[in-house]
Amino acid sequence: AQVMAVGRYQDSAEFDALERLVLDYAVALTETPSNPSDGLVSALREHFDDRQLVELTAAIAWENFRARFNRGFDVEAQGFSEGVACPIPEHRLAGG
Repeated sequence: AQVMAVGRYQDSAEFDALERLVLDYAVALTETPSNPSDGLVSALREHFDDRQLVELTAAIAWENFRARFNRGFDVEAQGFSEGVACPIPEHRLAGG
């Protein structure tokens, strides 16, 4: 259910407050330029210690690396999740 709701995570009952916070951080790190606010990082520090925050940041950065690398070489989906949901965020559907 979360996979289907990730494009509208901010308003979805499928995510709790901490999950929304982590997704906000992932979005902030994914944007260009990447610039998560001090408030967002402070809010994360209320839930995660330094090691956990480093691990979270590394996981997000790694997925961004993989996505950008794949785009650079026009790597297409390999069909491993054929028939499974891979929702496009609603703001992208609207042309944003």
